Amino acid sequence: MRLTENAKYMADVRAVASLPLPFEKLQDASIVISGGSGMIASCLADVLMAKNMEPSSLNCRIYALGRNMERAAERFAPYMGSRHFTFLKCDVNEPLHLPIENADYVFHAASNTHPVAYASDPIGTIMTNITGTKNLLDFAASAGAKRFVFASSNEIYGENRGDTELFDESYCGYIDCNTMRAGYPEGKRCGEALCQAYIRQNGLDAVIARFTRSYGPSVKGDDSKAISQFIHKGVLGEDIVLKSEGRQHYSFTYVTDAVSGLLFCMLCGKKGEAYNIADARSDITLRDLASAIAEHAGTKVVFELPDEAESAGYSRATKARLDGSKLKKLGWSAAYDIKEGTRRTIDILRSLQPE
Repeated sequence: MRLTENAKYMADVRAVASLPLPFEKLQDASIVISGGSGMIASCLADVLMAKNMEPSSLNCRIYALGRNMERAAERFAPYMGSRHFTFLKCDVNEPLHLPIENADYVFHAASNTHPVAYASDPIGTIMTNITGTKNLLDFAASAGAKRFVFASSNEIYGENRGDTELFDESYCGYIDCNTMRAGYPEGKRCGEALCQAYIRQNGLDAVIARFTRSYGPSVKGDDSKAISQFIHKGVLGEDIVLKSEGRQHYSFTYVTDAVSGLLFCMLCGKKGEAYNIADARSDITLRDLASAIAEHAGTKVVFELPDEAESAGYSRATKARLDGSKLKKLGWSAAYDIKEGTRRTIDILRSLQPE
């Protein structure tokens, strides 16, 4: 069974597609999505294709960009051949020569997003958020885009200075830039700064979506984030492996809630603003998260030291909870808390396992 054939997942997709958003802005639009096969970007494509399949179709054209044609052919098999969907193989770090004359919306979501990827490809991690962002901003400006949306991260806040419980959009914590691990948060910070530069110098309309640690059934199989590994073990009915004391206190977001937050940023957000996509009901310590997933999976939590590659890519932040009130003022709310979302993810992924 493919993910898009799963009733629970598609119910979540249709729920986002039915939100009271000004989707009419996307009528007959061309939408470019980099990192197209990624967890959030691919789910966004599912939502937009669901809107295209409604009786009052948006008739929007989706251009998903990515480096891996084989992965895309599998993930987007139901859409291949549709006049509403095109996958374009490219590396956004290279000069872009896209066969697209006009692009109404550009969503830049290409990036390494998990510890092993940071450690194994630190240069690519930085450059996708700097060179890749510049290339896509140039493309958006030349293609007359109505809006550019940059997928940023809770990582830009750095470590909590001990002066707040929640990070609002103006907070700036400590990042040791003289480490390999700094490439991801510093790259995201620079990507945000590039957006502001293009707004000022080129008159481009851009908004910034700051995602928390996101999870869900559209996750890639090689994702090494702690929550992804917990879920993977839960799907297989194995003990949940915790590679620390688990005292880290983080914000998390289920993937369709992340996509609905993204759409609120894209369609309702103010030019030049950044928005946290976060809900307090999904703030939890890693220890409690591991225990909740183990309880649902019918297993237990065990402790294990991380290997060198994993350890090098781990965040050192021990408290990183985001304040989502700014986005909520635009009308956004999350459908799932952390326990409901992880249970739903495990149940969906279990149904996709081969017999």
